[in-house]
Amino acid sequence: MGKHLASEPAPKRSLLRTILLALGVGLMAAAAGVFGMSLAKHQNFLTTLTQAVAPDPREVFGKDRIVVLLMGKDYDYDPHDYETSKTARSDVIQVYGMDFLNHRVNELSVPRDMDVILPDGREAKINEALSEGGIPEAQAVIAKFLEIPAFDRYVVLRITASKSIIDAIGGIDVRVQQAMDYDDSWGHLHIHFKPGLHHMNGEQAVSYARFRHDECGDPCRIKRQQQVLRIIVNKLRDNKFNDLAHAGTLIAIFRRNIDTNMTSTEMLSLAATFANLDPKTIKTAQVPYVDARDTAAGNVLISDDVAKKKLVLGLLLPTPAPASSPRADQLANIAPASVRVQVMNGTGLPGEARKVANALHLKGFMIADVSNASAAYAATEIHDHTALMLAGSKVRAALPTPFRNVPILTDAATTPPTSDVTVILGRDLLAAAAPQASLK
Repeated sequence: MGKHLASEPAPKRSLLRTILLALGVGLMAAAAGVFGMSLAKHQNFLTTLTQAVAPDPREVFGKDRIVVLLMGKDYDYDPHDYETSKTARSDVIQVYGMDFLNHRVNELSVPRDMDVILPDGREAKINEALSEGGIPEAQAVIAKFLEIPAFDRYVVLRITASKSIIDAIGGIDVRVQQAMDYDDSWGHLHIHFKPGLHHMNGEQAVSYARFRHDECGDPCRIKRQQQVLRIIVNKLRDNKFNDLAHAGTLIAIFRRNIDTNMTSTEMLSLAATFANLDPKTIKTAQVPYVDARDTAAGNVLISDDVAKKKLVLGLLLPTPAPASSPRADQLANIAPASVRVQVMNGTGLPGEARKVANALHLKGFMIADVSNASAAYAATEIHDHTALMLAGSKVRAALPTPFRNVPILTDAATTPPTSDVTVILGRDLLAAAAPQASLK
């Protein structure tokens, strides 16, 4: 009996060895396959392995594109001369439109001195929202400023992280365009560069990117930030900085210095999807301004709202679908009286919205509201935000000929829930004589 008990575990050990051997062979085969793929793609093994196991971002996020808010958190020095960012403002504000379907990334920068109204009613610079109400308030204020519904995700990066990342990859080579001489002893900021190519460590590169004491001010500072970011991305794409040792160092830096609502799976998916993205293909822009004025909040910038809206539509939001051509019988089945229409005047010329509203009312549509748009619109827009099929097309077909090519937008960001369709009149109508004559 004892002999029998002693021999019983043998089959289990044999089975375990068989399973481990099978797993080992499978892993070796998988690794060999990934290694072969990495050679074929001319990229390193780690990048290929990451792409092999990372999920499709369209499945992870449940959509074809997302809008991500990136804020660089500034810092001061406490009475003990230690860096602190507990109540710091956002030194960098960048918004990224990530298009998974077309494999594109666009970036729109917002100057930190842009004039806004905070939720408490105070006029302030837009970068104050982060220190005033934290990440939730910053997201809400910046989204309202850009006239988008909300951000899909956010990333808050402490400025110290940029220093550590640059140091971890051995510094970066930056071409300086003009002489820079500036000292701020309290802020520990000492910038002294002559024109030419400079190899910078983390401290030097961040100081260079933060410099704003030239004739251009904050807009040129944003350009330098974008320049440094592109240099970092290019160097990270170099194979010698994609090995496991550097990956571990960089991950540790990110964990210490980044606050985000992205999950690990989401970050892995984005990293794999855009790992080989050429920075030259990234479209970048910054919100322009039309004026600067002194207020209780200091010297603020007044944004160019028309240009801002065009940049948001072009860089961050989905491209409107081409004007559809529904069949005449489909439109005939929609009763005008069942469609509530709001007409907003974005032309800058008084009375235009009332003319269009009167024309639609004569054709049987219900007019829910007639008002002025919050800003001037370069192009006319028609927003359809109802479950009633083809309501937007029905309204468009009832308008004069110049409206026939206006795209039907289905996003509800700029439309109130009290109407089915909103028509926002743009300046493009003022150049057309036909609609003026038709409306009269």
